[in-house]
Amino acid sequence: VDRAFPRSARGALKIARTLVALATFLCFVASGAHEAYAALAGMETVITVLFLLLYLLKLDARMRCLFWPLADIFNSVIAALFLLVVCLFAIIIKTNKGTLAGGVLGLILLVLCLVDAVLLGKKISLSKARGRSAPAK
Repeated sequence: VDRAFPRSARGALKIARTLVALATFLCFVASGAHEAYAALAGMETVITVLFLLLYLLKLDARMRCLFWPLADIFNSVIAALFLLVVCLFAIIIKTNKGTLAGGVLGLILLVLCLVDAVLLGKKISLSKARGRSAPAK
């Protein structure tokens, strides 16, 4: 277990994304909003928890079959695009206050997703070797 990860900027951001996504999900479910709104917020909650566990348990170092930071950036960008569309619809339609609150929280989650993608993009370098000390022939 990486005990320093939750205290790092990336760890705190992942925890904040998880909590805001969960709050967004609960707002959409409690307000009886369209199922697509709740499904997107629920999926984002689950995926963010899985990435949090991946980094917290250092599974990204064990499972080298995928370049996990790049997958995380891809997830953040795609989630931000979906959140932009869905949350703008939720705010425009605003069938009740719960849907409006879920839309506003979703836009906050969108900003967190973009910040996470930028932080990860600054951290990784595609030109570095990933765990191989000998050059390829």
